[in-house]
Amino acid sequence: MKALIYTGPNTLAYGDAADPNPQEGEALIKVDSVGICGSDMHAYLGHDDRRPAPLILGHEAAGVVVGGEKDGQCVTINPLVTCGECPACLSGRDNLCPDRQIISMPPRQGGFAEYLSMPMANLVEIPDGFSMEKACMAEPIACGWHAARLAHGALHSGMSSARALVIGGGAIGVGAALSLACFGVQDVTVLEPNKARRGYLKRTIDSPVLDPADLAEGELFDLVIDGAGFAQTRNTASTVTRPGGVIMHIGLGGGEGGLDIRRMTLQEITFIGTYTYTAEDFRATAIAMFEGRLGALDWYETRALADGSEAFSEIRAGTVPAPKIILKP
Repeated sequence: MKALIYTGPNTLAYGDAADPNPQEGEALIKVDSVGICGSDMHAYLGHDDRRPAPLILGHEAAGVVVGGEKDGQCVTINPLVTCGECPACLSGRDNLCPDRQIISMPPRQGGFAEYLSMPMANLVEIPDGFSMEKACMAEPIACGWHAARLAHGALHSGMSSARALVIGGGAIGVGAALSLACFGVQDVTVLEPNKARRGYLKRTIDSPVLDPADLAEGELFDLVIDGAGFAQTRNTASTVTRPGGVIMHIGLGGGEGGLDIRRMTLQEITFIGTYTYTAEDFRATAIAMFEGRLGALDWYETRALADGSEAFSEIRAGTVPAPKIILKP
């Protein structure tokens, strides 16, 4: 099969790769659409030791089952494979399984390829007429859905009256903003520093989109979701969260600095780290997408998988206005 292979920092090669070999309980999937994630970009830059070269990246995928009882079924793929037997899995927090695996990280190759094998339990059927491009975005949106669900249990003031800020206008941030609306939050603002993306989002989502520099001094929010995860964005989060408020931290941009621990302690601000989503969150997100409860989902652009290296270069240069690029094998 053909695949886009990470071969070293800042280098992706489009070429031949071994066909996947589905194991018992797994399905072979012909990949139709696969999104480029921020974690793919971290690996591409050589910043993720968990993803050593050579490796097929990509974990936001949708495609068609080939063979078996589900032959021909269109599916979106939950890329997180868990044991199903540990205390985390048995308590419904399977995203915290100590033996979890995710495609695009050894030992599992990713979705930037013509074919992929996955456990049947990780497949969510796509209804007739729903586009594969939109379906593959279930993965990044599910990260925001998971954060919104956890915030629902942590906010003292309740979701309907909460004033929320989402930091970052990439797919994680946009997905979080849309998910918050699904959970009843009516006042959601998105911060995005890139001018081109900010303009794009103003045309494609309903929430106000601001330059971080335009955030009013002293403005406070009940709930802040950091979808970027850098020292600067954590500093913003711990500065603008209202006393007694909640910070949900999704982004993995950088691992150190930023939080004003003294203010968070004195003002009883809750900080919750969120990792991916549970299997239940993923399925709930997909259903919400299929039912139209997460909007038009038209904030992406597509490229051929063979042109994936150029797409990564453009994302790094900050010249892509859309929150998501989807590659098409």
